[in-house]
Amino acid sequence: MGNLCASCCQDSSTYEDLTPDPEVRRQQQVEAAERRMKEQEQRGIGNVDAVKRQQQKSIAREQQNEQLATADRDIPLKWQVN
Repeated sequence: MGNLCASCCQDSSTYEDLTPDPEVRRQQQVEAAERRMKEQEQRGIGNVDAVKRQQQKSIAREQQNEQLATADRDIPLKWQVN
């Protein structure tokens, strides 16, 4: 019986063999983080491309409104005397 327990506890591989080197581990963590961010962006959205197009259109509209607002301020006032 004692031999059975001893055969299970043999050190067949060290801890260093099981863990990847730090650079490989960092790369895997970066890839996993990017995957999670991409999944989070797409959560609850049926058509991701349509949403991105709408966001771009709204940004373009905001920029156009800002340009119009600044253009109105650049026009000098005209005084009319009757």
